[in-house]
Amino acid sequence: MESQKPIVRLLDATQQPFNLAIASARTCYSSKGILLPEDMIRSEKSLEIRDKVAKSTKKAGHLTTRQHPHFIFTLDKVSRQFVWSFLHSHPYYNSEQVSQRYVEVKPENYYIPTSLEGKKKETYLDAVEFASRAYFEFVELLHPFIQDEYFLVYKARANYPEKWQPQIKKKCLEVARYLLPLGTFTYLYHSVNGLTLHRYHRLMNSFNVPEEQRIVVEEMIEKVREMDPLYVQEMDDPIPLEETAEYRFFREFYADGSSDFRPGNAKIFVREFDQDLDSRYSRLVSYSENSSEILASSVRSVLGISRESLNDEEAIRLVLDPSKNPHLTSTLNETTMSPLARAMFNVHYTFKKRISHTADSQDQRHRMVPGARPVLLSQYAGMPDYIVPKVVMKYSKLEETYRTKMDGIFRNLNRFLEEGGSPEYATYLLPNAFPIRFYESGDLLNLHHKWRARTCYNAQEEIFQASINELTDLQKVHPEIAKWIKAPCWIRLQGDVKPYCPEGDHYCGTQVWKKELSDYDRTL
Repeated sequence: MESQKPIVRLLDATQQPFNLAIASARTCYSSKGILLPEDMIRSEKSLEIRDKVAKSTKKAGHLTTRQHPHFIFTLDKVSRQFVWSFLHSHPYYNSEQVSQRYVEVKPENYYIPTSLEGKKKETYLDAVEFASRAYFEFVELLHPFIQDEYFLVYKARANYPEKWQPQIKKKCLEVARYLLPLGTFTYLYHSVNGLTLHRYHRLMNSFNVPEEQRIVVEEMIEKVREMDPLYVQEMDDPIPLEETAEYRFFREFYADGSSDFRPGNAKIFVREFDQDLDSRYSRLVSYSENSSEILASSVRSVLGISRESLNDEEAIRLVLDPSKNPHLTSTLNETTMSPLARAMFNVHYTFKKRISHTADSQDQRHRMVPGARPVLLSQYAGMPDYIVPKVVMKYSKLEETYRTKMDGIFRNLNRFLEEGGSPEYATYLLPNAFPIRFYESGDLLNLHHKWRARTCYNAQEEIFQASINELTDLQKVHPEIAKWIKAPCWIRLQGDVKPYCPEGDHYCGTQVWKKELSDYDRTL
């Protein structure tokens, strides 16, 4: 197993991105109508004006014009940790990434830092290979248990067991992936606008994995430079890691000036954080007492209707009852374009959460429900710390094996650190099961979309359980809002949209639309 360089391709891009950005800026003040990119280079005078406008808008921070150019990249041989901590930690992107839930990981597909050598590299590789073996061994061990669970749900399918082996195998992969290291390779399509690319360049040296980020972003920038040097030429210089706010804090916090993370501090933090959650995945920690009144008043303001003509209960039904608001039953998620549905923007909630890295890698894809995610190793207390999937806890043989393998994974990680391995590289050795502890907030419109999707029985297990926690808390404080939010099949039932299940061949096997939220439960 040797280091492999990330593979970056610029698959497609907006032509003349620099000229387009400046043409859009000049159009704002043009009496001649829309100016086009080619208008920026028609004469020496045009070039002079173009460069002046580019400089002035850049200096003043008038940067929406840089969002018009778009770039579509394909990325291969990049780590899951890099994708989680950098590419997907903000809202302004689109990605289509290979799924660890459904695609088996190949034994050689792991990130190995190029600067590792000698004993440290040997220890790092030992740790990766141990985790890889644990993954494949657990896939095999899981099979009979997952098969039994599968046929408990799909009883009729038990008559044709061979036909359903591919689906059962995918369920095994979904559970076993908790053992995989964060350095596991992935590949994906990744599209960003030009302004986001500027920001990538500026912040590529930040935590968690600055070395890999720098390699990938420099490749992305180089591909764009080849098509339009001017677009890259105006980018700000990258901020050195030592000058980022997070690095400065750690350096100033520790008396010896070190930026390394201290397990002792993490141990106290983890204990405080987890005690408050009390074994839950998520807890509501902030909301407005008068949210229902605000929602109802917002609806009335959209329609220009008085309280006397439309009371709070009726107003809330207009926006949340699927029989009144057909947008809620659509798979297009067009609610952000609906004047009435946009009333939900005015209600906000904040949750305290603890879910695994593998779950949060999916949770963060709900980009309009953002969270303050951690500098990851700052939360590592130097001891085994992981989430256990529900089906594993159900069977003692699975749980005992899982915990034994996790002990080995963390033992190897600590050995790497004890031998002088850098915290940055050690991050790659954490397992997918490592908990992400963070706060997450959202408005009701985007939370509604998330809860509707993630209370489906096909949703990732922990996000499903976290959504149940969140809606249960919502029922306690705002029952008049919560009563309208359940699984997508239940919402479609209320709107009389058939079939109730929108999943087609992926139907979960349970008539969830007949259940109350308090009865939502699943093992797989």
